[in-house]
Amino acid sequence: MVIKEMVHITPYHLDRMLHIYLPDDYEESEARYPVMYMYDGHNLFYNEDATYGKSWGLQEFMRQWENQLIIVGIECNHEGNKRLEEFSPYDFKDFDGQRIHGTGKVFMQWVVDELKPLIDTHFRTKPEREYTGIGGSSMGGLMAYYTVVAHNDVFSKAACISSAVGFCYDAMREELTSAGPLFPDTRVYMSWGSKESGRKPGLVKYTCTNLEFSHLLVERGAVTYPYLQAFGGHCEADWEKQNAIYMPFLWNGVFEDGME
Repeated sequence: MVIKEMVHITPYHLDRMLHIYLPDDYEESEARYPVMYMYDGHNLFYNEDATYGKSWGLQEFMRQWENQLIIVGIECNHEGNKRLEEFSPYDFKDFDGQRIHGTGKVFMQWVVDELKPLIDTHFRTKPEREYTGIGGSSMGGLMAYYTVVAHNDVFSKAACISSAVGFCYDAMREELTSAGPLFPDTRVYMSWGSKESGRKPGLVKYTCTNLEFSHLLVERGAVTYPYLQAFGGHCEADWEKQNAIYMPFLWNGVFEDGME
C-alpha cells in the first residue's frame, strides 16, 4: 500500500509530500524493514500522480518481488527551477545557460538529520546503514551519486538512473576523486539509455562518464553495476523496466536472514 504524508523541510521553510510504500501486510505484521529513499516520489507509484502520466510502477513490482522494503518517495519542488536547485549538490548552468544555485547538500543534510530519524521513529524500519538505500533518476540520480559518497555512513546502496551527471561533471568527479574509502558493502547501480543522448558522440560521452565514475567508486571499495539500457530513453517507462535489475542487485544478501 502507498500512503501520503506531509513533512516540513526545515531549511527551506516548506512543506512537502512524501509517497511511502509499505508492504501490504505491514499492519498485520510486526516485522521491521529496510528502507529505500527515492527522489521524485510522485513518479514512483501511480500514473495519475506522475508528472508525465506514467509512473515507475514500483508498487506493482514490490507486490511481485519476493523481498519487501519500505520505500520513501520525496516529492520534488515543482516551482520553476526549484527542483534543479534542490536536486543538485553543486552550482551549474542549465541547457539555456541559466545559472542554477545547487542546494542539494543542504537538502540531503535535512534527509539525514530530520527525515530519516522521523521515518525510523514512525515506521518499523531497520535503521542501520546496511539496510538503508537511496535512489533516483535524472537529477535524482545525480543526487544518489553524491549521497552514497558524502553520506556513506548512512546509505550503503544507491540507484543512479539516467543521472544528470553532465551538468556537474567536474564537481562530481572531484567529489569521487577526493573521497576516502567507502564501506566494503557499498553497492551502486548506474544506468543510462542508448537513446538518451541523441547522436552517437553524446552516447559515447555519457557512457565514458558513467564508466569513469564506476571505476572511481570501485577504487574506493564499492561494488558497482554499470548498465547500458539498449533503446532506453529518459522516461519513467524505461526506468520501470529496470526495477527488476537494480533492486535485486542493491539488496543482494540483505534478506538472507529474514525479517526481524
